[in-house]
Amino acid sequence: MSDERRVYLDTSAQAKWYLNEPGSEAFVEYLQGVDVAIISRLTHTEMRSLLSRRRRMGELSAELESILYAAFLDDIARGWLQDYPVNDACFDQAVNLIARYPEHPLRTLDALHLALANHLAVETVATADSVMAEAAAAMGLRVRQF
Repeated sequence: MSDERRVYLDTSAQAKWYLNEPGSEAFVEYLQGVDVAIISRLTHTEMRSLLSRRRRMGELSAELESILYAAFLDDIARGWLQDYPVNDACFDQAVNLIARYPEHPLRTLDALHLALANHLAVETVATADSVMAEAAAAMGLRVRQF
């Protein structure tokens, strides 16, 4: 079990709560020990896209896709996931992160996630993305990779 207070959840890790995939069991156990699970408004779009892609690949039915996305929205409504908007300052900081850490080829949305985590003074990031994990560690954040 974890004893984390506030953790920023990247979509790649968050998906493991809803889908049975490698790392899901470890993520579920970890998440149960987190006090505050933080996501961004970006996660809504990314989760919808991820579930839709899995449906197109034949891994999920349309019905299961809808059920899983509704469960995600319900977790937000219940306050189990705290959802924060990405403000203009985060966009500027994302640009700076991409330039500051050229050895870590951050994608746009990953840079925005990290910028928001930094803006919110979150000390831990949970992700399944190795590039994001390396960049977060370079920023001085604690990383939990699944």
